[in-house]
Amino acid sequence: MRYRLTFMTGLAVGYVLGTRAGRERYEQLRKGWQRFVQNPAVRNSAETAALSGRQVAAKAFEKAKPLRERIGHREKPAEGEDGWGTSHT
Repeated sequence: MRYRLTFMTGLAVGYVLGTRAGRERYEQLRKGWQRFVQNPAVRNSAETAALSGRQVAAKAFEKAKPLRERIGHREKPAEGEDGWGTSHT
């Protein structure tokens, strides 16, 4: 669904930028877009999607915390080595 929405948005933007229909058609498209964006159902859906995205991101962040800590301990350079793996000898 996300890819379909992205594709359709790209088509719309491409049409608006590439159209030779003139100012009148541009204004029609712009007004239609404004009506669409200001529609309460669309706004509610967008807010719900944003909230869901934030919740999923927070869960993923928490689940990845032990992995980050494990990797962080592995990534620390040994004594006498710099970050490039050389021992300056």
